[in-house]
Amino acid sequence: MSSPIELIEVSKRHPGIVEDVLRDINLQVKAGEIVSIVGPSGCGKSTLLRLLAGLDKNHQGILRVGGETIQGPSRSVGFMFQEPRPLPWLTVRGNVLFAIKDGSKEKKEAKVEELLKQVQLTGSEDRYPRQLSGGMLQRTAIARVLAAQPQVLLLDEPFSALDAFTRMHLQELILSIWEKTGLTMLLVTHEIDEALYLSDRVVVLTDKPATIGEILEVDLSRPRDRNDDALLKLRKHLLEKLKLAGRKPEAVKF
Repeated sequence: MSSPIELIEVSKRHPGIVEDVLRDINLQVKAGEIVSIVGPSGCGKSTLLRLLAGLDKNHQGILRVGGETIQGPSRSVGFMFQEPRPLPWLTVRGNVLFAIKDGSKEKKEAKVEELLKQVQLTGSEDRYPRQLSGGMLQRTAIARVLAAQPQVLLLDEPFSALDAFTRMHLQELILSIWEKTGLTMLLVTHEIDEALYLSDRVVVLTDKPATIGEILEVDLSRPRDRNDDALLKLRKHLLEKLKLAGRKPEAVKF
């Protein structure tokens, strides 16, 4: 399989800071893979996604998407932020329509309807962001990102502010989109269970300067049982890798 995402010897240092944030990151994500990134809080997980999205060009090394070197923001790279960031003066329909650049008016509107159905927002097309719940805002954000037809999707802790039930519902939505589109996804998360449930592989970053400490294969078929003993064993392994084994779950932070 091809590797839509490639990072070769990628390092990053913030201006005025002596120590690297990221150091010598090498990673390939194959077409259709879902890969999660976990690691200590503040180690540079989100920084890595910003580099891939072309939002930060101050780095060393090579970053490629679809064989093309990242030079700046591109429609081939979809980015979901921690906050949905809808345009408040547009409705749900208007926010999604705004992201579609090509095609006739009829084709654009048909695409919007298709996407809203896919993210289960049919019936809420004319609501404004202020009228939406957190989960509905994130579903709007998902539809808006998909409207640009990206080659890869970067997700920066998009469900971290949601309650557990809504988070699980959106995890299932992401999987249903993946099953339908085969979209390549790279997810930053502080939730080990989320990483293991969604991903084909989990990348563990060390503390600053962040390097890849381990890449864990999650060789389990889908759909997965969240209480599967195999997942629980992998969870324990990740906790041990992050030197957090034995701590109370509420004390775990990444």
